[in-house]
Amino acid sequence: MAESKQDLLHVVVVEPEKAPYKKALQVGLKPMQEIVGGSIQALYPFAEPIALICNDEGKVLRLPFNRSLRDESGKLYDVISGTFFLCGAPANSDCFASLTEQQTAWCLERFRIPELIFPLNGSLIVLPMVP
Repeated sequence: MAESKQDLLHVVVVEPEKAPYKKALQVGLKPMQEIVGGSIQALYPFAEPIALICNDEGKVLRLPFNRSLRDESGKLYDVISGTFFLCGAPANSDCFASLTEQQTAWCLERFRIPELIFPLNGSLIVLPMVP
């Protein structure tokens, strides 16, 4: 049976130490869990209606650090562990949606450069992994 466009969710996947990439995944909990490697958690760290979907236990499971999250002033406030993906988060909806072309471009650029993240003296050091 052929998949329809409505059965697919167009997202951006971000893996540790890799450049982000576009992916179309089947709509549903299981395909989302497969990408992040376990239970999902939705975060909404951006002004744009974009959800960041990660492994709910990524830090507890000591998954590899992936990317940092920073506030408007550039201050580090969190680090995402393990593979995550970004999708649309329409207002007044409890469902996820495909990213628009503009959102996809923003996500690809925002997470374009992988980061090397490591703890040092009680702090986290974040360095871009420039090829």
